[in-house]
Amino acid sequence: MGNADLRQLAAISDVTWDEVAGSVVAVDAHNWLYRYLTTTVKWTDSTIYTTADGEEVANLVGIVQGLPKFFDHDLTPIFVFDGGVTELKASEVADRREKREQAEERRAEAEERGETVEAARLEARTQRLTDVILETTRELFARLDVPVVDAPAEGEAQAAYMARHGDADYAGSEDYDTLLFGAPRTLRQLTSKGAPELMDLDATLARHDLTREQLVDVAILCGTDFNPGVDGVGPKTALQAIHDHGDLWTALDAEGWQVVNGDRVRDLFLDPPVTDDYDIDLDVDPDMDAARDYVVEEWEVDAAEVERGFDRIEESLVQTGLDRWT
Repeated sequence: MGNADLRQLAAISDVTWDEVAGSVVAVDAHNWLYRYLTTTVKWTDSTIYTTADGEEVANLVGIVQGLPKFFDHDLTPIFVFDGGVTELKASEVADRREKREQAEERRAEAEERGETVEAARLEARTQRLTDVILETTRELFARLDVPVVDAPAEGEAQAAYMARHGDADYAGSEDYDTLLFGAPRTLRQLTSKGAPELMDLDATLARHDLTREQLVDVAILCGTDFNPGVDGVGPKTALQAIHDHGDLWTALDAEGWQVVNGDRVRDLFLDPPVTDDYDIDLDVDPDMDAARDYVVEEWEVDAAEVERGFDRIEESLVQTGLDRWT
């Protein structure tokens, strides 16, 4: 199910930062990081985040510029990293790789024509979370003492689990799969300007008179990151089919439809691989000097590009007066 499809069904409302202040958010780290990575590449001169050896660490710029959004608004992030990618997502991963390769070809052509703005836009679309990017992200988080959890599989599923079991007040993601993974409440727009959005699972189910299992069935009929949907079936048709027939299997039989791996995808959303083997300490003590040295000295990021972000982190920690951030 594409994001636009699920957004048509999800109960989403605008909330103010004051309404969510003091909360803990289990953030889908890969989703959050990728958005800041691509934004940095799109709008920042590559020399700012490229080492003398040619290693690009635009993620470090994005992190320093993105973290203050949490601290400014008295939110504690717990970044949840993906584990192994499920084989059900293989086709989605292959499709994304193909799109990156196409964007790279178009970027090279734009550079040859001297179209620097277009080249930068396309370069942003070629980005991926490399081992170096993930390693340096973790290292910077460690110096800032930002809590991290390693998921056994999908980060969104683990974030949803943590929100469902009270280890976080919200899941945090720009995608919508946290709804299908059972997160009671998800904060969106954490990487955008302006106030966040709140996506509410119970309100979504009540609005459409569905159980969570039926919501997953609707999603499978439309298509998800883990399966192609029924050709020509959108959210309205899928919703009506589940209302008429009760569940995925009855709907498929009655309508003469077929879906690929429907049972496995259903099980993945309803019973995903997650862990409770984590010990989160919210009484953190960031080492700002070590963080600055890591970014500027060790990874040769232009100090002028990150200094304001580091200053904002320090200012917000003082202003909030939170024991866990002092």
